[in-house]
Amino acid sequence: MVVLAVLSLVVALVALVLSLVLLRQARSGRRTPAGDALPEDVHGLRQEVAALRAEATDALRHLAVVRYDAFGDMGGHLSWSVALLDDSGHGVVLTSIHGRSEARTYAKSIVGWTCEQQLSPEELEAIEHARPRKR
Repeated sequence: MVVLAVLSLVVALVALVLSLVLLRQARSGRRTPAGDALPEDVHGLRQEVAALRAEATDALRHLAVVRYDAFGDMGGHLSWSVALLDDSGHGVVLTSIHGRSEARTYAKSIVGWTCEQQLSPEELEAIEHARPRKR
């Protein structure tokens, strides 16, 4: 989450700098040709944005929660599965099964959107919901 906040801040700063440059050019009545070099600070900001994007691919930023009733005689959707995955589909799926007198929690490693252990339908659903949609 911190990485995304920093990335958003850097992108906002780049937009602000570019807006100020264009505003200054418009007020002076001249426009620079497309081939002119950008100020050095803009190049530095672009490098920082690229580095943050590369770092964000390893962040557990794809999240989905599925709530359900594990047992037919209980209501309230107190059991849940949550998938926490990075861009490559590596991460973990956590499941808590809530019963009348106890709750059990399980963690399963996910590599490349799959798991070596058998997954419940709810765990599969959480992983599928966490998977980014192609645009």
